[in-house]
Amino acid sequence: MPNTKKASKSNKPDKAKKAKASAKASAAARDDEKGLDFPRAWVEFPDPADAEQVFRCDLTWLTSRWTCIFGSGCQGIQAGRADDGCCTLGAHFSDEDDEKRVAEHVARLTPELWQFHDVGSETGWTQLDDDGEKQTRRWDGACIFLNRPGFPAGAGCSLHILALKSGQEPLETKPDVCWQLPIRRTYEWIDRPDDTRVLQVSIGEYDRRGWGPGGHDLHWWCTSATSAHGAGDPVYVSYRAELTELMGKEGYEALVRLCEARLSSLLPMAPHPADPVTP
Repeated sequence: MPNTKKASKSNKPDKAKKAKASAKASAAARDDEKGLDFPRAWVEFPDPADAEQVFRCDLTWLTSRWTCIFGSGCQGIQAGRADDGCCTLGAHFSDEDDEKRVAEHVARLTPELWQFHDVGSETGWTQLDDDGEKQTRRWDGACIFLNRPGFPAGAGCSLHILALKSGQEPLETKPDVCWQLPIRRTYEWIDRPDDTRVLQVSIGEYDRRGWGPGGHDLHWWCTSATSAHGAGDPVYVSYRAELTELMGKEGYEALVRLCEARLSSLLPMAPHPADPVTP
């Protein structure tokens, strides 16, 4: 008969070791990130395509050297699940059109591109969250569209992989919230002293606060992490397609001119604190 008491004792070192490793990982994640509050350089300019709209853009973020490091240093938003990246929680849809568009591309996925094709096809790929809002289904601890490491087509979002395989931009196949991250677009009506009104469209960094109150509990978040700020191209260049979709072609071209003017300055004001230090 097994000696359960001794077996229990032998498990204690393993549990302690795991707890210590988890604490160490959490500390490393915290040390990698800069704080949320620091000087930012914002610019406001009229939308060339809409006289009743103005853009307010965070040049500190848009000219930063952030890049996605999924699979190459990403620590994930949940401790112990670095391979999930930011896909642990699944994705909510912005509206019915967003869900319909994604559904059309889900129908194009094959078992060769989507690891959980059989599960999603047979029992569905959406679910309701605790508040009754529809989102992509969570399966095995993360979004059902997330291929896990070792899958032949590659780890990561199967909808993203579908886009790359078919020569499309990922923004065409993925839910809005997924392709927009880590860009955050918000709207605010501004009443001016002369009794005119404009819609202010803000384009900035989707930092921890963008997730709502739960954002502070994320294990790690990349936008303020020094490990994710080493790209050759600034965000406004690497996210050209996404920013063009969010701002329109003329709005994006105006943004590019302002970003280039900022970068050509000998000493740009308010650099992103997570960026590499320039000698």
